[in-house]
Amino acid sequence: MHVARRRRRVENDRISLFGRQAGRRTGLVTAGITVALAVTGTAVASTQQFGFEQVGQTTANGLTLADDQHIDPIGSSLVINTGKIMSSTVSQDGTHMAAAVTDSYGVSLVMVDLGNNKVQQYIGTHSGVDLKISGNDIGQEGPVYSPDGKQLWLSRANGFTKFTVNADGSVADPQDVTIPADGSKQALTGAAVFSADGSTLFAAVNGQNRVVAIDTATGTVKRSWTTGTAPRGMVQVGSKLYVSNEGGRPAKPGETTMNSYGTDVPADPDTGAATTGTVSVIDLAQPSAAVGTINVGLHPTAVYAKNGTVFVTNTASNEVSVIDTKKDKVVQTIATQPWPEASVGYEPDAVTLTDDGHLLVTLGRANAVAVYRYKSAQQPASYVGLLPTGYFPAEVTTVGKNVVVSNTRGIDARSPVNYPPPAWYHGTHDTTSSVETFQLPDDKTIRADTAEVFKLNGWTKGSVKIAGGQGHSNKKPVPVPVQIGDPSTIKHVFLIVKENVTYDQIFGDMQQGGPGGDPRLEVYNDNVTPNQHALAQQFGLYNNFYDPATNSAEGHNWLMQSDDPEYTESSAGEYTRSYDTENDVLGHQSSGFIWSGAQAAGKSVKDFGEFQSSETKPAGASWQNLYCDTKNMRATGAQTAYPIKVGSDIPSLNKVSVQGFPQFDTSVPDIYKEQIWQQDFEKNGPANLNMFWLSNDHTGGSTTAPAQVADNDLAVGRMVDEISHSKYWKDSAIFVVEDDSQQWVDHVDGHRAPVQVISPWTQRTGTVDSHYYTQINMVRTIEQILGIHPMNQMDAAATPMTQAFTSTPDDTPFTAKPNRTSLTLGLSTPPSCGEDTPAPQDPTAAPAPTTAKAPAAEQQVAAQWQAWKAQQPFTGPNAKPDTAAPEQMKRLEWYESYGWTKPYPGDPEIYAPGQVPGAAIPGLDTDG
Repeated sequence: MHVARRRRRVENDRISLFGRQAGRRTGLVTAGITVALAVTGTAVASTQQFGFEQVGQTTANGLTLADDQHIDPIGSSLVINTGKIMSSTVSQDGTHMAAAVTDSYGVSLVMVDLGNNKVQQYIGTHSGVDLKISGNDIGQEGPVYSPDGKQLWLSRANGFTKFTVNADGSVADPQDVTIPADGSKQALTGAAVFSADGSTLFAAVNGQNRVVAIDTATGTVKRSWTTGTAPRGMVQVGSKLYVSNEGGRPAKPGETTMNSYGTDVPADPDTGAATTGTVSVIDLAQPSAAVGTINVGLHPTAVYAKNGTVFVTNTASNEVSVIDTKKDKVVQTIATQPWPEASVGYEPDAVTLTDDGHLLVTLGRANAVAVYRYKSAQQPASYVGLLPTGYFPAEVTTVGKNVVVSNTRGIDARSPVNYPPPAWYHGTHDTTSSVETFQLPDDKTIRADTAEVFKLNGWTKGSVKIAGGQGHSNKKPVPVPVQIGDPSTIKHVFLIVKENVTYDQIFGDMQQGGPGGDPRLEVYNDNVTPNQHALAQQFGLYNNFYDPATNSAEGHNWLMQSDDPEYTESSAGEYTRSYDTENDVLGHQSSGFIWSGAQAAGKSVKDFGEFQSSETKPAGASWQNLYCDTKNMRATGAQTAYPIKVGSDIPSLNKVSVQGFPQFDTSVPDIYKEQIWQQDFEKNGPANLNMFWLSNDHTGGSTTAPAQVADNDLAVGRMVDEISHSKYWKDSAIFVVEDDSQQWVDHVDGHRAPVQVISPWTQRTGTVDSHYYTQINMVRTIEQILGIHPMNQMDAAATPMTQAFTSTPDDTPFTAKPNRTSLTLGLSTPPSCGEDTPAPQDPTAAPAPTTAKAPAAEQQVAAQWQAWKAQQPFTGPNAKPDTAAPEQMKRLEWYESYGWTKPYPGDPEIYAPGQVPGAAIPGLDTDG
């Protein structure tokens, strides 16, 4: 059967807050997109369909994203170019949507006129907004309108900002309402509900495990109730409040627990994932009565009520709990697992019930709305099908006959609103969101669209093939087996995770094939990264590879869980509860991590720094001393004089953590980390899965940016040299990948990043591979090699990187290149063993800096940057990535890399830190 696709309309909100000042054209640009597809009524493709597509292209399969998915949303979509929607609310009269946004260059709230499908007002901290407020932080839920529609309250880290709603739907007169901190715990306000008369606001205080009643006239807290851990969603039915608790019930004595923002949460003794989910019930008619508890699925988020029934979305266990409010019991559980190949990873996160009996559930990670026929709590809901949405639908509601969906990521990082405005590059923080409107089709059409959603996600029957039966172990080994558990020629996988660079930043000079590089954006050429360039020459250049993450909080999760779980996704407006979720139970999926999957498959694992959450350094472990210690270890084989202790709160990871190898800490040279690994490698050999965090290409540390990247490059080169000259080389594969690419920009897409696949069994000299790949394809490749079962629907649907491998091995080893940029550039105090002497630079490449000293005309501004850099917490045991304002970080890297002689692309001059456009927009990792 051939089904003609309906015309889908996208309106792009191109009103530039910053263009107003720059004299750029303002207004709306409307783009009509018509795509015709042949659909058979069943799954028709896998993610192999991408071929040589590039992110941001609109193809016959839809708009290409950076996470192994296409989108082609139903109906019309208003793309908002000023950030990601965390949550949204439609006014009682259905005329306006209030959307809380983040990662937005200073916008916190957007008011959308649903009547004309335009943004009416921007609210935030930037000077170009329509209305300024005190901060840029927003909660996971809300905003909320008062019963009379005359007030709007926006959830914030320390309470709310309340606004007066004007007659035209815009807002005015912002006033902060503070909920006091409980010791070190901020409020981190979640959902809120007004009393019928509007005199009281009941608020879920996510950071303090309670619900409070606020006097709306005075802003004072009148009463408080203790709930489960991390209350988030809330709804009122009669006299009772129903509150979802992301972390479930309080822990019992003797239970295995893991911490989340100071609370011990019942957790799986292996993966550290939460094991309970609850809904707290508060009876306002009996405010002194004990708070009731209803057990639901894992990680409950949205709570919705209609006709005396409460619906709860359980994002981690992929289901909706139906609660009969007369009994306060779950009477029905609705599965939201549309693809039989994977039971988890769809992440239901919002729900609504239409007047004609259709239950609509947004599946955030599937970019779809699941539709069910629903009659009553006592009658099982019947599944109808799926409708395609934009990227990560977060909220759904109805306005008359229209369904309105807010999509957190819209069309991904394709916003034209950036600093500065060149249209030829993109960064991961050029984020968008969208508001999608459509009328619910009939059931027959929904079933037809279900096949379209399958195709957009690459859900194909038989994607996860498990080896079994007699003889499968006798099959001829191949590098990447088709069936999980079949033999591979590769026994040892090395996954080296680095920090925050784009493809153009490293390989802008390599313009071979496919998308190629753009030399205008290259920062670290062959004279800074001789090993990465040599590895690309010897083992193939991959110029169409993407990291899905916006930042490090997401990036390490994508690599370790093949997902950015809903908790991390929805926390982006604050990141106060946690940023890196290594030590936060709420950020761990129930199906575990790649290392726990390897352990379940009977494979050995060693971890060197990756996903670690604690570090202890001995006295005297300065960068200089560790540099000298490295030289001594390398020359004599001695043990380190500065043993570093690390640890993980996740039991299964802590068991395989190799001591001495630090986590993110730019005051530790990467070549030091390489020596710690090398000693273990030569003494004990490798595991089947070996994970590393070599993070100094993040920059911002003790030396200059080029010196740090050269340090990182040399460490990687030496590791590959060591492995490829060992007896393990013949059955090894090394994957070198960034956690994300958010620190820089790229002319194709901000998510495009360097990757290297190194093995006797991979492509060789001169190969340029322009296939579309992502981190998810890479993870699936590792899973197939080691016989690991996919963790969720994302990696289950992904196609392994089989084109990168060959059945004819080439055992030629790699010999590391010496660094051509001094590793000690920029140190205020030289090491006691002397400054580094690099090898001669390649005269055919652009010269790299040989000094950290700025020219006389720029020395004053360079000194200001050094003072700024010293304030960034990138070093030491408590180092945090991504704390610096992104736009400032980009300039620092550029200036240090070009010796303070060249303005950043698009800037008219070299700026001081305070002059940088966007300098007021803070970094992300601000959790305590």
